[in-house]
Amino acid sequence: MTGDRRMSLTAELVALCFRDEQDLGPDPHRPLLSDAEFEAVAERIFHESKQQPLWIFAYGSLIWKPDFDAVESRRAIAQGWHRSFCLRLNRWRGTPEQPGLMMALDRGGSCAGMAYRLPDNDRLGQIRRLLRREIGSREGVKAIRWITVETDQGYVRALVFWAGPKGEHVSLKLPLATVARVLARACGHIGSCAEYLYLTVLHLEQYGIRDRNLWQLQELVACEIRSIHRLSS
Repeated sequence: MTGDRRMSLTAELVALCFRDEQDLGPDPHRPLLSDAEFEAVAERIFHESKQQPLWIFAYGSLIWKPDFDAVESRRAIAQGWHRSFCLRLNRWRGTPEQPGLMMALDRGGSCAGMAYRLPDNDRLGQIRRLLRREIGSREGVKAIRWITVETDQGYVRALVFWAGPKGEHVSLKLPLATVARVLARACGHIGSCAEYLYLTVLHLEQYGIRDRNLWQLQELVACEIRSIHRLSS
């Protein structure tokens, strides 16, 4: 752990945020990639990575729920980027009545996360798995980037998803208090936003990484949940 302080946001508080929500299917306001478009993106990334090892930079759920087979992992820092709950969702971890927020990388600052090296064999298959998980719509393709991250064994070029997103579903620079109110209330068919935050902070702590904003955010979300359910501190 990175410090003696325990998380304020606990599994018990997170459980209070769960609701049994219906799977609403794809968002009609976010055009899906066609099979041909999906394959074109996968092939492009494959060819861009052919001359060197394929690294993935994970800063959120890819750390605690990876959908790839890594052969090596390193702690890594991405300079010029920071975590931001800026992607508005009315599916998955939110609903049209109670939209949620998910993380992306926004410009500025630095972000400590994990770099994972994928196997050289079946590289295209690994890329397809990642794309199916991370990018289903056309708007997400523009937020796939190659960035340079620093590890204790030197710099590596890494693929990252949802870096610098733009569009009508993006809300940048939201105050932490506003984000906390959303995360404490939003839930969709795959789980709550509070759960997403909890698992991210928990696993970052296990790797010895403490994101100052996320740490403050989990404290605010814990307070919000306690207030909603009228629980004492």
